Amino acid sequence: MYPLLDTINDPAQLRKLERNELDQLANELRNFLIESVSKTGGHLSSNLGTVELTVALHYVFNTPHDRLVWDVGHQTYAHKILTGRRKGMEKLRMHGGMAGFPRRDESEYDAFGTAHSSTSISAALGMAVAAELEDKDRYVTAIIGDSSMSGGLAFEALNNAGAMDTNLLVILNDNDMSISPPVGALNNYLTSLLSGKAYATARQAGEKVLKVVPSVLELANRTQVHVKGMLAPSTLFEQFGFNYIGPVDGHDLDKLVTTLSGIKNLKGPQFLHVITRKGQGYKLAEDDPILYHGVGKFDPDVGIVPKAPGKPAYTQIFGDWLCDMAALDPRLVGITPAMREGSGLVRFSQEYPDRYFDVGIAEQHAVTFAAGLACDGIKPVVAIYSTFLQRAYDQLIHDVAIQNLPVVFAIDRAGLVGADGPTHAGSFDLTYLRCIPNMTVMTPSDENECRQMLYTAFQMDSPSAVRYPRGAGIGVTPIKEMKALEIGLGEICRKGEKIAMLAFGSMLQPSLEAAEELNATVANMRFVKPLDDDLILSLAANHDLLVTIEENTIMGGAGSAVLESLERKGISISVLQLGLPDTFIDQGDPIQMLVDCGRDKVGIIKEIRNKLSEYS
Repeated sequence: MYPLLDTINDPAQLRKLERNELDQLANELRNFLIESVSKTGGHLSSNLGTVELTVALHYVFNTPHDRLVWDVGHQTYAHKILTGRRKGMEKLRMHGGMAGFPRRDESEYDAFGTAHSSTSISAALGMAVAAELEDKDRYVTAIIGDSSMSGGLAFEALNNAGAMDTNLLVILNDNDMSISPPVGALNNYLTSLLSGKAYATARQAGEKVLKVVPSVLELANRTQVHVKGMLAPSTLFEQFGFNYIGPVDGHDLDKLVTTLSGIKNLKGPQFLHVITRKGQGYKLAEDDPILYHGVGKFDPDVGIVPKAPGKPAYTQIFGDWLCDMAALDPRLVGITPAMREGSGLVRFSQEYPDRYFDVGIAEQHAVTFAAGLACDGIKPVVAIYSTFLQRAYDQLIHDVAIQNLPVVFAIDRAGLVGADGPTHAGSFDLTYLRCIPNMTVMTPSDENECRQMLYTAFQMDSPSAVRYPRGAGIGVTPIKEMKALEIGLGEICRKGEKIAMLAFGSMLQPSLEAAEELNATVANMRFVKPLDDDLILSLAANHDLLVTIEENTIMGGAGSAVLESLERKGISISVLQLGLPDTFIDQGDPIQMLVDCGRDKVGIIKEIRNKLSEYS
């Protein structure tokens, strides 16, 4: 038995294999995945669960002509490997290397770029309609995970697609919560019937005959719904207008190939329910798929070894504060859109289960749900990544801000996030938050300030946001006692001459380091909205150059707010705005990313000196 994976550099070579060789290829692919991800880190358990499905899809469909649209992208490593990017796994999620998610500019096989959930069906439907409009013989498939089905966008797309007669296949990769009973021989037999031409032809012929006897047709339709409803969860998806097929064992390659080959010949919207297991084939990941969802480097023979405790991450600071605050105020509830672990809510969910709400991957619902709670006296805290809050912007404005409701937004992953790249970067929240009336926006510079700002936000009777970066802070121990800060008040951290640096949040520390060499004044601004106008006025009166520094896009960010403040006061002074450039910054090491953007000590000094040289 010779190795197969090394001979596959594109799906056309895969399709030349005999069907009895596919299981060997899948085993080699799974082993390669484990070995590769153990060296680079990345998403593991979800990718192990889609190995057979990926092989079957590329074996049956003529990719890239036929389109595969993946949801989120946590399940696409096998897809990348089989489409000529096996070597690229060596630099997965690294600077200059291969992305951890599908990207159209990376490969023609990545039909749609993604990383946020629930988009696949909408995008696939668009491609299917485009094929019809251009009279192209092309099959389009959306592969969506069960968690992504909790997003409203997925159901909006199902509703639209089911009302059309477009040829579209939606595959539900059910890899966590089982919607149906375990797959068995009876279900497999029914699946074969439901996916074949014979079933489709017979059903259409029967409908033509029975239409002359309406009462009999109605009885037949009801019987079909009820019989299929007992054997498979078809009723919901068939009410959307899809032909439901499944459930199918997602690790039975022969069954997958047979089923997909049958579906390929059907017309109209099709829905295939596939049962897979996260971590399949690697026992450690099977036993703890959450731990092995996103991993760092590890020894495959040993597994993930817990690291010695280091400086607590901002996520932990938030989680500890939430529990402490909940003990003090029974009105507090915590809300997360399916990010319990990532947002630091594990302890809270265990200690306060009745006040913990995971709403699924439904950011819009999370925000409006919080608004409803706030209307009737509850104090909701929405724990959400900056990049995911973007998805609920209308609800943030319309349902929370216009009604001036006291909802606290604990915004994690603000600024650059490293290996997850531009799709997960929190580069824009200062810009999109500060323009909203009634909103208070705070930027903590260390762990203790984060804790105190969260407490400050919770005491307010209006919308508020505390945004903090990914990872650990500078190592300041949070003070257990909580005290509200004065809203809109900054502080001078260092006094110098000629140059005043106005630092926001995570940029305070590199600003202080740069100021030592420049003998500059440094202000910790703390609040982006409302700004400390008096402090800005004082700094402008006593310095020649103001420098604003933020880990947010320069356009419309905190620096722009400072310029607006100066303009309102009629003050003319030279201002240098430092922040993130007007581009999507690629993945990499987060420290090196800040260096490349010039937001470290060296970069700040260089830009200030360049600015000063303009006047010399």
